[in-house]
Amino acid sequence: MSDDASKIIYLIKIKGKAKIPDYVQIRDTDFTLIGYFRPGRNEKTVKSLDLSPYQEALDRCIAEMPFGKITPFTL
Repeated sequence: MSDDASKIIYLIKIKGKAKIPDYVQIRDTDFTLIGYFRPGRNEKTVKSLDLSPYQEALDRCIAEMPFGKITPFTL
């Protein structure tokens, strides 16, 4: 990720069906997919995207956000 003063990413929580688990997509400002993970199992993805300083805030946001809604997250 670049070092912009305040960068926005978008989170989308997707409800899984049958054998497909729930997951969260991380998209950039152009809505390009930059990562995805299962809720509660995001440590590796967050670390690889250099979002570790935002881990707790991301966890809270993901826990509170509804399925299927695009949620902006300011870094």
